Amino acid sequence: MSAELHQLGVAGLAAALRERKVSAVEAAHHHLSRIRAHQDLGAFVAIDEQLTLSQARAADDRIAAGSAAPLEGVPIAHKDIFVTADLPTTAGSRILAGYRSPFDATVVRKLGEAGAVTLGKLSCDEFAMGSANENVAVPAIGFDHAVPVRNPWDTGRIPGGSSGGSAVAVAARLAPGATGTDTGGSIRQPASFCGVTGIKPTYGRASRYGMVAFASSLDQAGPMARSAEDCALLLSAMCGPDPERDSTSLARPAEDFSRQLAGSLDGLRIGVPKEFFGEGVAPGVRAAVDAALAEYEKLGARRVEITLPRTELSIPVYYIIAAAEASSNLSRFDGVKFGHRAKNYRDLADMYAQTREEGFGDEVKRRIMIGTYVLSHGYYDAYYLQAQKVRRMIADDFQQAFAQCDVIAGPAAPSVAWKLGEHGDDPVADYLADIFTLPGSLAGLPGMSVPAGFDGGLPVGLQLIGNYFAEAKLLNAAHAFQQATDWHLRTPGGY
Repeated sequence: MSAELHQLGVAGLAAALRERKVSAVEAAHHHLSRIRAHQDLGAFVAIDEQLTLSQARAADDRIAAGSAAPLEGVPIAHKDIFVTADLPTTAGSRILAGYRSPFDATVVRKLGEAGAVTLGKLSCDEFAMGSANENVAVPAIGFDHAVPVRNPWDTGRIPGGSSGGSAVAVAARLAPGATGTDTGGSIRQPASFCGVTGIKPTYGRASRYGMVAFASSLDQAGPMARSAEDCALLLSAMCGPDPERDSTSLARPAEDFSRQLAGSLDGLRIGVPKEFFGEGVAPGVRAAVDAALAEYEKLGARRVEITLPRTELSIPVYYIIAAAEASSNLSRFDGVKFGHRAKNYRDLADMYAQTREEGFGDEVKRRIMIGTYVLSHGYYDAYYLQAQKVRRMIADDFQQAFAQCDVIAGPAAPSVAWKLGEHGDDPVADYLADIFTLPGSLAGLPGMSVPAGFDGGLPVGLQLIGNYFAEAKLLNAAHAFQQATDWHLRTPGGY
């Protein structure tokens, strides 16, 4: 069975482990060997085989004793934005070189308590700032310098970002599941580009404790895996209140997100925003999404035309609010307490300046400068305050839409993955790629990307957006679609 292990998703592997068809140690060995064989993709930045195998042996002992947790022995990997006590954490940045956390992030801890075995840490854009996973300053395993993560469907193309390493690990069958974070689309967009399933829950569902902060009012953890069923299992373990550690955590009890997976879609109203099908959408992407919507109609759902009139405003609103919060959050990286410190400096102020100059990459510096500007005296009201007002209007637009529909559907991104380096020094081109994911993030809504076809041999993702706390409904809609199609089962050649 070992030859087929990497083709099993989270649910399939969990079942095989419970039934003793395979051991956790065998599953760990198999995936570690695949990670080494495909390290040219640049997906992993840290592994510790002894740690992984030790966790796997403990999982086998619990299975043998009949005390297995839901994910017992299932190997997964974590985005390098979550702190881990047993593995280094860099958030993709030189400024955190050599940092070891004294504790695990809540999401990491909860998945461990559910029985998951840690394979390693995954590459991400520096401080989760990016749409391509090209803003990386930390070497991947097998490299002595920083490299962008490569899309396994075409290694000359980007995987999407910032959770590009997570999407690639799942797509290339290096791990059955992975954690990611989504600030403005960083789970949904790479899931779309790599042909995997990813879900961002309602803001506050999963604890942010131990997640290196980018934009505190937007950052949210979520899983990436092969299928909606796999994501439901992972999300059920990840979510739950954490009020003692995270002030943004919601007092909402953990729940089984797989409980509605098999439900019927008869009468489901799917809202289709006209703004998601404008001139900027590639014809192949639109065709794939239209075909997916037609499939939903066969399953008993009904299309409803809706409007989200402030969709275009989500880009300037997001890049004002996110940059403002980043400038505040990243002020803690000063070379005093942890991470990189400049060797040559004149005084304390110069140490701060030299450390941050050496430690931060260009995109991070750009966002810090924008954020500092919009928060400065004389500009706060004109930019930041206005952006927050429009953010509320965007959230109101969604509530008006949900009065007419149950789920909103459209493209996760206006195009498929572009070539490495294609956007060069034009950050705005990357920003525009997030236009369909940003509105839901600003409103704090749950959203997911589901494989829905191909355009020129590259994956296309269908985005599903639900109202607050409608994760189970989204996963039900995604699962029904995946039971009727096989897009999520397609594997890139050679993997």
